[in-house]
Amino acid sequence: MHTMHNRVDLSTYSPKGFARGASAIAEALWLVVRSALFLHIPFGLYGFKRWTLRRFGAHVGKGVVIKPGVKITFPWKLRIGDHAWLGEDCWILNLDDVFIGDHVCISQRAMICAGSHDYKSPSFDLITSPIRLEAGAWIAANCWVGPGVTIGAHAVLGAGSVTSKDLEPYGIYQGNPAVKVKTRTIR
Repeated sequence: MHTMHNRVDLSTYSPKGFARGASAIAEALWLVVRSALFLHIPFGLYGFKRWTLRRFGAHVGKGVVIKPGVKITFPWKLRIGDHAWLGEDCWILNLDDVFIGDHVCISQRAMICAGSHDYKSPSFDLITSPIRLEAGAWIAANCWVGPGVTIGAHAVLGAGSVTSKDLEPYGIYQGNPAVKVKTRTIR
């Protein structure tokens, strides 16, 4: 039996305790720069994108490739190692820290989502947790990686897959929820 006490009431939602990580002015400036410029910089101008992210507090390694349409929520909560690739229209919803290791590939339209909501809370409280993508991992096109997940070194999350659990190094995972289908061998 359901009573008024066990119902969701979104009018009571509050982002209390959520640390955005920068001032409202810095966030507003990033939103303008991201919308007007960053999303639309054409192929090849990767150095300018790296420079822009660094100006907003991101730690970005050398040789990072950032394709058009990449959406980053909070650059100041982002660390990217050397020679990582961010594919067209991928979204890093980094409401918490996101670490992307050296030589990681995040393919087109993948979503790295470091936030969710407490479905047991009547006010649908925000929950955030860091995400870690270790060296050589590949997040294929149209994947979703959830809060608190660590993708082990050289692991693969196959196209269209979803994970809310850690993936072991060198594992190849597929599906929703993703399950290990084999071990990656690099020649």
